[in-house]
Amino acid sequence: MFLFCRMGRDITYDSWSCDLLCAASSPELYRINLEQGRFLSSLNTQSPALNVVSRSKLHGLVACGGEDGAVECFDMRVRSSVGRIDAVGPSGDVDQGVTALEFDGDGGFLMAVGTSAGKVLIYDLRSSHPIRIQDHMYGSPILDIKWHQTLNYEQPMLITSDDHVVRIWDPETGESMTSIEPTGGKINDVCTFPGSGLILLALDSSQIPSYFIPSLGPAPKWCSSIENFTEELDTGGQTTIYDHYKFLTKEELERLNLTNLIGTNLLRAYMHGYFINYALYKKAKALADPFEYEAYIEQQKREKMEAERASRITIRKKLPKINRKLAARLLKSEEAENENRDAGDDENKKSSKKKKGIIMQDLQDERFKAIFTNKEYEIKETSDEYLALHPVGGTKKHPSLLEEHFEPAVSDDDESESETDVSASSDDEPSKPRVPRMYEVKDEKHAEAFWNQKSLAGEESLPMGDRVAALKDQQSSRSLPNGVKQGPGGSREITFTARSKAKYREDDEDQEKPYQKRRGVQSLGLKPPRGGGFRGRGNRGNRGGGRRGRR
Repeated sequence: MFLFCRMGRDITYDSWSCDLLCAASSPELYRINLEQGRFLSSLNTQSPALNVVSRSKLHGLVACGGEDGAVECFDMRVRSSVGRIDAVGPSGDVDQGVTALEFDGDGGFLMAVGTSAGKVLIYDLRSSHPIRIQDHMYGSPILDIKWHQTLNYEQPMLITSDDHVVRIWDPETGESMTSIEPTGGKINDVCTFPGSGLILLALDSSQIPSYFIPSLGPAPKWCSSIENFTEELDTGGQTTIYDHYKFLTKEELERLNLTNLIGTNLLRAYMHGYFINYALYKKAKALADPFEYEAYIEQQKREKMEAERASRITIRKKLPKINRKLAARLLKSEEAENENRDAGDDENKKSSKKKKGIIMQDLQDERFKAIFTNKEYEIKETSDEYLALHPVGGTKKHPSLLEEHFEPAVSDDDESESETDVSASSDDEPSKPRVPRMYEVKDEKHAEAFWNQKSLAGEESLPMGDRVAALKDQQSSRSLPNGVKQGPGGSREITFTARSKAKYREDDEDQEKPYQKRRGVQSLGLKPPRGGGFRGRGNRGNRGGGRRGRR
């Protein structure tokens, strides 16, 4: 920790001598050698106190700005003053000091001086008179000056700031590019990222606002997402700056062999690409793609034809209620013929004339007009006459019902015949007539549905709950016993009443006891004889009576 007898105000580092130069509220410029770790002899100035110190990175010249408005330069090789000028006097201000000082980082001959009156003066080291004077118009001391070099401009831009505003302007012309006026507090310092348009401000607040100016320079690589935010928030206010310019990415520049122009004033870096003059772009594109003009002519022809088609008046014709399908088919064929005629191809015209059929216009004659007005001429597709003339359209419904309700009955003879048919098809002998296939119905339900020409696809796709709910509305069939109901798919619903436990016990006891046949007189169901008597072995009484009679 170093202690000064005077209050320090600014500090800079000399990389050549490893000295730390400190400007304080004294006429001396303090030096601290960081390699040796000790103070060195100070440099004496003619100013009563120093406010700012700056060093050029190109020639190593050190400049000090004093409270009296003078700027004094030192050569660190001889550690003595090489020049002193009154920097604030040409601006017309009296008793104003120097508050900011910065050398040009490109050539090293320009020096920007900021005063406590809010003015910026640009000096050439070879002259004691300023080249340009710029006023901030706020009257506040200039806090910071930066020479900002980007790819968008061949010459560096000046970024000067006071505690109210940050101005970005061209040092050669004095033209202002833009200005930033934060609302979060007074400005204390400005930080810029080299070669980009990103600016950070240190204010009298807890937050550090950031600003991105695409026209100043592209976004840094570590925060390329700023470009997406800028595209979303862009209101199109800067489109007038790039009138007659074409935006190209780096890949497009490589395709046009224009990468050698990067860094020149012919290309302006913007976000992820560059702006180029449109006339130069057309010349480069013509050299890179000489056949583009022919493709452009073809594209113009296609666009013109599409515009003519879109401008045509299309009349929507209302289809009649009678024979609607026939009218729709005729209109469709008529539109197809018109498109072929508009194409302008001779071959299409010849083929359309050869294949010309009946169109809607032909049936508008009085002789055929009744086809679409009289109901007696309506075409019934379900009639036998229509099915006989159009067998393909009439048999479309039957195979689906046949496949749904029947299964092919394949026997051993059919399998052997099918195998022989496959082998015989490769021979030159004519094939035998096909044997009709046999089908068998799946069940009674499918047979009844096929007889009624109905499909069960919708019923079988229903869930089980809906099928059970449909059973409630059906009544039991007379052919079934009591308590039994018939349902879809051949299902049956049976209801019964359970018996008591005592009845089950009686049945069990009867099954356990062996059945013994009781001996006795049983009737055989024979008819008695007409004489009134009955003879048989079992009738002992009659036999005994006879014997008594004989005795």
